[in-house]
Amino acid sequence: AIFCPEHGFRGEAEAGATITNAVDSKTGLPIISLYGKNKKPTIEQLHGIDMLVFDIQDVGARFYTYISTLHYVMEAVAENGLTLVVLDRPNPNGFYVDGPVLEPQYKSFVGMHPVPIVHGMTIGELAKLFNEEFKIGCDLKVIEMKGWTHDLYMDETTAPWINPSPNMPTLDTAIVYTGTGNFEGMNISEGRGTTKPFEFIGAPYVDPHAWANKLNSLGLEGVYFRPMYFTPSFEDYANKLCGGVQVHVTDRDKFSATKVGVAMVYTVKEMYPNNVQLQSYLKLVTGVDYINNMTYTLEQVFTLMDKDAEKFTETRAKYLIYN
Repeated sequence: AIFCPEHGFRGEAEAGATITNAVDSKTGLPIISLYGKNKKPTIEQLHGIDMLVFDIQDVGARFYTYISTLHYVMEAVAENGLTLVVLDRPNPNGFYVDGPVLEPQYKSFVGMHPVPIVHGMTIGELAKLFNEEFKIGCDLKVIEMKGWTHDLYMDETTAPWINPSPNMPTLDTAIVYTGTGNFEGMNISEGRGTTKPFEFIGAPYVDPHAWANKLNSLGLEGVYFRPMYFTPSFEDYANKLCGGVQVHVTDRDKFSATKVGVAMVYTVKEMYPNNVQLQSYLKLVTGVDYINNMTYTLEQVFTLMDKDAEKFTETRAKYLIYN
């Protein structure tokens, strides 16, 4: 049997779309949804199974739900005396740790674990961490990659880019996503329905030149904000002209997506206080309340994020498989 997470077995379903049980047309195997009536495999669904193989390409963001599915699968495996084999894959954002650590009150399926938004770990390394830190105790076997190290970008490997979800079409998308994913918790288009989701950010009320100038004046490293107009074909502001910016990463080694994401939230809210709405979902994405509430200055938020990342790095080091 095939168990499938959000976005469906072949990665075709849009974010949040319910996945139903089905039969795979290519293989004839039954597809059991883990993003429908239940997110954790049931005893009935596991009947007759001795081993589960987890083979899913992750993006490296805490709020990308494949790692939540991993956690639930590990629990089910442990509870039913099975074995879980994780086939490890590169993390497109595996070269650094960044962002706030999730606070317990904001635990949800888009963030189950007290880790930074950018955890810098592969699926295999995370599975080891989950098993020990959260005392899951499943029979876990990680099939390690050969030749991969944490400082390698996906385009420096032989692994082809295959969309892990419909709006994750390129490595560039994945690199900015850990920051611009914030806009899924706001009344601003995150670029779904365009050719560059999560790179195009804006809304009908935004003056693109004013916002770009404000962002570029902050002097954030490794990024340039290009003023632009775009019209999403679906999702937020479908078929409406939006003003906004394109997030251009000019130096991947210096770019901090989470800091860029927070800076974009702060500046657009300050510029359009009567238009921008920071929804409660933003707290689930960021894992903290102080970004929603704008409790601190940008500099203070960056300091808090850096402290969180530094502290987590110590825990992370215990479970790293690759240099």
